Amino acid sequence: MSKRPIGYFVHHQGRGHAERAAALANELVTQRPITLFCARDDIFPALDERVQVTTIPSLFEPTGDEPAALSDHRTPETLHCAPLGWRSVRHATATLLQWFDQNDAALFVTDVSAELGQLARIASVPHVAVLQHGERDDMGHMASYESAVGILAPYAAKLEQPGRPAWMLGKTHYAPGLGISTGRMPSREEARRRLDLPQDKRIVLVVAGSGGGGMPTAPLTLGARDDCDALWITIGEISSEWHETPPGNLAHKGWVDNPADWIAAADGIVSSCGNTTVHMVCAAGKPWIVVPEWRYFDEQLCKAEALTDAGLAAVTKTWPSHTGSWRKLWDAASRLDTEAQQALIDEHAARRAAIWLDELATRIWAGTGVQAERQELPT
Repeated sequence: MSKRPIGYFVHHQGRGHAERAAALANELVTQRPITLFCARDDIFPALDERVQVTTIPSLFEPTGDEPAALSDHRTPETLHCAPLGWRSVRHATATLLQWFDQNDAALFVTDVSAELGQLARIASVPHVAVLQHGERDDMGHMASYESAVGILAPYAAKLEQPGRPAWMLGKTHYAPGLGISTGRMPSREEARRRLDLPQDKRIVLVVAGSGGGGMPTAPLTLGARDDCDALWITIGEISSEWHETPPGNLAHKGWVDNPADWIAAADGIVSSCGNTTVHMVCAAGKPWIVVPEWRYFDEQLCKAEALTDAGLAAVTKTWPSHTGSWRKLWDAASRLDTEAQQALIDEHAARRAAIWLDELATRIWAGTGVQAERQELPT
């Protein structure tokens, strides 16, 4: 393979970054070499054997040998996380710079780090920024976006938040569904057979992500107790409090390897709005209550607003504290257009994004432009 390689930084918080990176890398490696850089190498789904993974130190987790004397220096507004004196950060950036130089990199993708996007630009390597929702119009983010030759948005254009400048939209490629399985979602009945769940019972699935400290179960006890004829099931990490009185119809399954099956089996979904969760629920098409979690830059709050504007979810910014709140939310969720949810997903998102990245790398080095285009798949 004679094409110049692409490097790809993968943030290791949560699972969405690794899932979409793996999906994209598995498609892209058929066209040109790709190396993933991440603080962890154990968070990726199955990777093509040709995909290289290089571990680097975390850019934001202290190791214990950081000099206290440098810890109180002000961070400039053009950066977010740039501590002084950290050997781990020096080692991580040195590893990237050495790879840029030794491999004559064609592109460097960041999912996500505004600092590494700017590092690539300073190192004279074309950069592609992965775009997330949130209040990201600060100097640090905008410098990274402006210096990028392309922007990859792992969501549908319909969910774009207002206020993005035209120059950003002009170089953005949308990849809705990137990172989830492109296979057919099982039917409700098929999924229940796989999971040994009753066919005749209403099931509410509560999906907890991995980017926070666990979903609170106290509000769920209220909803489940009021919905006594249904079976309420949680998957993922939860957090309980001493004063709860759990009803018998609330079960906790913990982490599961097949969340898509659990989502398909449910009659209604309660979740936060991490990127992977959003796409899995939309692919299934379900009555859906969204409770956004705290994230930097109000990422999930902004995504929840986009889901509300598109009429795809019943959103509440705080957990229901009484049964009346749950009833109002389920009433709103029952009136959602589940076909519109499913229409949001592109089953070829990973392949289209890989084609876009490969052709972008070719175009910019040939001097033929960087505008985003919707890629038609080869026949």
